[in-house]
Amino acid sequence: MIVAFSIVQFVVHGGFFMYLLLICSVVSVATMILRGWALRRETVIPSWLWNRIEALQPGETGPALDRLGQTVRADSSPLGRITDVALNHLEWPRMENMEAVQTRARHEVIRMETGLVVLEVIVGIAPLLGLLGAVSGLVAVFSTMGASESITDPRGIAKGIAEALNTTIAGLAIAIPSLIAYSYFSKKVETLSVEMESIIGEFLAKCYSRKHRGRTVATPGSSPAALSSADARQEHGETVP
Repeated sequence: MIVAFSIVQFVVHGGFFMYLLLICSVVSVATMILRGWALRRETVIPSWLWNRIEALQPGETGPALDRLGQTVRADSSPLGRITDVALNHLEWPRMENMEAVQTRARHEVIRMETGLVVLEVIVGIAPLLGLLGAVSGLVAVFSTMGASESITDPRGIAKGIAEALNTTIAGLAIAIPSLIAYSYFSKKVETLSVEMESIIGEFLAKCYSRKHRGRTVATPGSSPAALSSADARQEHGETVP
């Protein structure tokens, strides 16, 4: 009860800018909770999907890919959506499919970063609001001192200055956890993105290995340069005579 009363007094004595900082604290905490829930590894990279991709054999076609496609179409995870794009463009040349996957992956990374800009803004403005509140409070204190010809109680002045600095304390107390959360979530997004890139790269390699088996076969008189040129044209979807 005493602690709650002290907190209320702390906020009330901080003035107008303390209420703005209170709003910043609520928004910051809400963003941390939402990002923490959305960026769970199981939400971004479901273990069942990762296990299915790992279980695929190089060159495996037909029912296995069909079942995987039906599953990922009903999945809402970032990895599921990227895998769906890869499966829908398997008839494309490998390089074009990779470009489509990379485009979708960038979109998913942006979605994963949603809300981080809010934390970044709060990290910047919370200390400034605290400083502005402190300066505003100090101006009021010294204005009161200037209006009086004599200072009878210096303790009252000290109390007023201490209350004016409350907003500075609040601003820093909000900015520091927000900065820690922003750094943590940014690093987590980066880590999950690299993991998804590795998984999708492995998946595409398995899918296109069946096509590579049908590449140009060496014949008597074929030079290595000619075979390499033919393989490169096949890679880009060109017809090899």
